[in-house]
Amino acid sequence: MNEFGSLNNDFLSTENRSFFSQLADLVYAQRPVHPLHILRPEILKKNASAFLSGFSGTVMYAVKSNPHPDVIHSLYEAGIRYFDAASIEEVRLVRRVAPSAHIHFMHTVKSREAIREAYFDHQVRVFVIDTIDELHKIVHETELANDLTIFVRLALPKNQEANVDFSAKFGATPKGAAFLLHEARLVCSKLGIMFHPGTQSSNPDVFFKGLGVVRDVLNRCSGITVDCLDVGGGFPAPYPQRIIPPLSTFFDVIERGIREFELQNLELYCEPGRALVAEAGLLVCRVEQRKDKALYLNDGIYGGLVEAAKWQGALSFPVLHIAQDPSSPHTPEDTELSPFRFCGPTCDSLDMMKGPFYLPQQIGEGDWIVVGLTGAYSNACRTDFNGFGQHRFLSVDF
Repeated sequence: MNEFGSLNNDFLSTENRSFFSQLADLVYAQRPVHPLHILRPEILKKNASAFLSGFSGTVMYAVKSNPHPDVIHSLYEAGIRYFDAASIEEVRLVRRVAPSAHIHFMHTVKSREAIREAYFDHQVRVFVIDTIDELHKIVHETELANDLTIFVRLALPKNQEANVDFSAKFGATPKGAAFLLHEARLVCSKLGIMFHPGTQSSNPDVFFKGLGVVRDVLNRCSGITVDCLDVGGGFPAPYPQRIIPPLSTFFDVIERGIREFELQNLELYCEPGRALVAEAGLLVCRVEQRKDKALYLNDGIYGGLVEAAKWQGALSFPVLHIAQDPSSPHTPEDTELSPFRFCGPTCDSLDMMKGPFYLPQQIGEGDWIVVGLTGAYSNACRTDFNGFGQHRFLSVDF
């Protein structure tokens, strides 16, 4: 359970009072006019430690979930040495912030220019494909390099328990994957197979099923040596009102699948994103106006709150109220909470989040709202649409 407690903001426990007091002091010291992203590096390090100690293979951070340099640096300092980049800009970022890091270019569709720059300028040797055309591009742009590692991405059956089924866009069929493994083996130094069960997968069995599909594909590839296995990401973050098993259960299921499907001889990788960074982020927004149960904020779906709208009904985001006047009571101990909806700052009528978000009845203009679990796909998705892109980013531990 994170410090935000339940959706109804249960901050009455002793441990949460300390967190709230420090957070309020920080907000009063900053008094932010623009949206303020707060990164808590110690939470990043805690989550990294859980993966590094619990997962039996190599842990690779999915940069797209939060590409801020402070995140890359903190995770590297915590022991993460491998990074999953999905664009040439992410490759450049990781190489700049963590020069010694290992970078895997794990988007199945890459421009020729991106492939060439990644290989020759940034020492990237690991690429992923799901078509024969992509394999040909990589071989051509790396000038028939003999030190490539090629992963073939496998599409899994639809995962009803994930927020997004990634196989709808990426991955080859089992038959197609077997063909690609055969073709890639002819031109690469090391060969891998991978899948991704989909974001926020709440059932560990999806990994077991994915490993079963991998076994089926490998059975089609007699005589071909496959070296590596990447089980992707999809490990869930602890959003309110979502019942998810402990992270250790996911690791245990993966280990069971590896044993039962006899995949122990493969180098094992995973690529968590959300599960590493979601808890480490807070977003401080200011109320600019209140209309009954609608709170008009200085941030919205084109900024740091994109997922609060995108996953309405699927993910709940915990919220806190901090009154603009430090002398006003700002602990919820004796405060009646009411349901509100949020409206973003743009002139787009789609810029709304219905919630409900439970906040004190007396909330009004000038007060701040702190949204928890915004370490993933928040600052990463921010735009300048309608002139509302201004924001600040602060790394602090409390």
